[in-house]
Amino acid sequence: MISKACKYGIRAVVFVASKAEEGQKVNVKEISREVDAPEAFTAKILQMLNKHRIITSLKGPYGGFYLEEYQLEQPIIQIVEAIDGMSIFRECGLGLKQCSEVHPCPMHDRFKVARDTLKEVFENTTVRQLALELKEGNSFITNLA
Repeated sequence: MISKACKYGIRAVVFVASKAEEGQKVNVKEISREVDAPEAFTAKILQMLNKHRIITSLKGPYGGFYLEEYQLEQPIIQIVEAIDGMSIFRECGLGLKQCSEVHPCPMHDRFKVARDTLKEVFENTTVRQLALELKEGNSFITNLA
């Protein structure tokens, strides 16, 4: 439902947020390695997130990506909106353009429930919550080797 770019974006923000407490700035190479994404693709995603003020960057020898306090409180839905847009929460599960309440596809009612639930999870989960789970070792963002 969400794009690969969006998944990488969420993982990248959570990783950078997990370093926020120590005031660490993280470079693209480290982020791309941690989220298991191509470096150039990661850089493009981070640039987009910086443009939407979801993440902050600082250039120079002491630069890198980091999150400010207010950015830690952002719900994950803001990352989704910045990368994929909100239209993904209105799309048909079968990819039909004319699917609606009036003209439903066979999956309409079932898919709508799943789509609405996912949107609610993204709205009610903050970057800080996911970063804390990562720091505490209760979750991970990298693939198993």
